[in-house]
Amino acid sequence: MLMVASESVERMRVLVACEFSGKVRDAFRARGHDAYSCDILPASPSSDRHHTMDLFALLELDSQWDLIIAHPPCTALCVSGNRHYAGTEARSQAVKFVEAIWNLNCEKMAVENPVGVLNSFSKILPKPYYIQPWQFGHGETKKTGIWSRGLPQLIPTNVVEGREARIHKMPPSQDRGLLRSITYDGIAKAMAEQWG
Repeated sequence: MLMVASESVERMRVLVACEFSGKVRDAFRARGHDAYSCDILPASPSSDRHHTMDLFALLELDSQWDLIIAHPPCTALCVSGNRHYAGTEARSQAVKFVEAIWNLNCEKMAVENPVGVLNSFSKILPKPYYIQPWQFGHGETKKTGIWSRGLPQLIPTNVVEGREARIHKMPPSQDRGLLRSITYDGIAKAMAEQWG
C-alpha cells in the first residue's frame, strides 16, 4: 500500500503521460495527489491508477488535469539515434507528437526527454533546462531536458559523486529501451515535492 504524506498540500489531478513504470505517478500519490499514468504499454508493476491506451484517446474521455508530465518516446528524437533517424518520417512524427502534447490545454506542463533534436526541429517548444540523475541522488549521467510552463525549474536535491554513464552501457536486450526510459526515483520525488 502506498503511504500518503501527512503534510498539507493542495490536491491536484496529475497525469503522467508515456509512463508505464509508475515512478512519477506514485511519487505524486505519496504526496496526496490524485495521480494517474497513461501509456500504450501496461503498467509494470500493475496498477489501477494506470490507463493502458493512447494519450489523446484518454484526453478525449477526461481532459481535466491540473498538471501533465510527459515522457514521450525518445528513440527517434535523441542524438544517439541520428544514424538511424536523421531525415526520416519517424523523426518528423516524433516531433509532431511532442508538439501535440505541448499544445494540450493544461496550465502546468512538463515534457522531459534526453538530449536530442527537439530544440532544432520544433518551432513551438520553449528552450529547455537540463538535469542529471547525479543531482538527485543517483551516481549516473543522463543529460535530460525539461520543457515546462507554469512550473518552477527543478532544483537539485542530492548531488552525489560516482558519476558514470552506466545507463548508456547497458548490454543489448529485448527490454533495454524500456529499462533506459524509467525515471530515477530521486528525480520523480523531486518533481512531486517541487511541482506538487
